[in-house]
Amino acid sequence: MIFSMTGYGLCKQSFEKQTVTVEIRSLNSKNFDLRLRMPNSYLSYEIDLRRTLQNDLQRGKLEVSIYVESTELNDYRINKNLLESYLYQLAEVAGMNGFEKGDILATAARLPNVVQQLHEQADETLWNEILQTLQLAQKQFISFRQSEGNAIEIDMKNRLLLLKNLLLEVENFEQERVDKVKTRLRQQLEQLAIAVDENRFAQELIYYLEKYDVSEEKSRLEQHYTYFEAEIDNKQASKGNKLGFICQEMGREINTLGSKANSADIQKLVVQMKDELEKIKEQIANVL
Repeated sequence: MIFSMTGYGLCKQSFEKQTVTVEIRSLNSKNFDLRLRMPNSYLSYEIDLRRTLQNDLQRGKLEVSIYVESTELNDYRINKNLLESYLYQLAEVAGMNGFEKGDILATAARLPNVVQQLHEQADETLWNEILQTLQLAQKQFISFRQSEGNAIEIDMKNRLLLLKNLLLEVENFEQERVDKVKTRLRQQLEQLAIAVDENRFAQELIYYLEKYDVSEEKSRLEQHYTYFEAEIDNKQASKGNKLGFICQEMGREINTLGSKANSADIQKLVVQMKDELEKIKEQIANVL
C-alpha cells in the first residue's frame, strides 16, 4: 500500500458557541515541515498539536489552518479608537498622494483588530471541538493521500514489470556476445600469423567471458525487484525512503551491467532500464 505525500483535507463544523474550520494541505518534503495557523487564544495547545500532527501525518511540507468563529452575534465589538486612527491615516495618505479619499471606511474595517471577539478565551470544551474537526479533516486528508498513492502504486508496478521483462531479454543476446568475443580473438590471432595453442586460447576465452559475465548483476537485480515489490505491498504507511534506497541499488547493478555488456543490443536494453528506473524515482519523490 502506497500513500502520497501530496494531500488535502477540509472540514467545517458548527457547534453551540463557535464554528470551526480546519484545512490541511501538503506537498513533497524529505522531512516533516509544518506551518501551523491557529487563533492566538489556543496557542497554549500548539506544542501538543504539533506533536500529534507529526505522529499522524509523518512526512511532507504541511500547512494546517484552524479558523474559529463565534456563533453569538453579540460576541463582537468594534474597536472605535483603532478604527478612527486607521481612517485618519488612510485619509492623510490618500490626500498626500493626490488620490480621492472615497469610501475608506470599508477598507479600514478590514484592517487588523478593528472587529474584535469579546470572548476569545479558550477552554477544554472549545479545544475538544477543534480536535474533533481536525480529526475529520485528517480523515479526508489521509483518504486523499491513499487515493493518490494508489495511482502511484499502479504506475510503479507497471514499470517494475517492464524492468523485469527487459532483464529477461538480456539473455537473448548473451550467447551471441560469447560467439563475437570468440570470433574476434581468433581473428586477432590469425593476423599475427602464428600457431595457436588451443588450450591457451581456451584459457584466454574463459578470462574474457568471466570479465564480461553479468550473471551476478542479473541475479542481484532480480532480488532487488522482488524486494521492491514486497516493500510496495508492505502495510507500513511510510516507505518512500526505503524504496529510494532500493532504487539506488538497482541503479548500481544496471550501470555495472551496462559497463560489462560488450554488446550493442544489451546496451540498448540497459538504456531502457535506466529510463524506466528514473521514472520510478520520480514517483518515489512523492511517496510518503
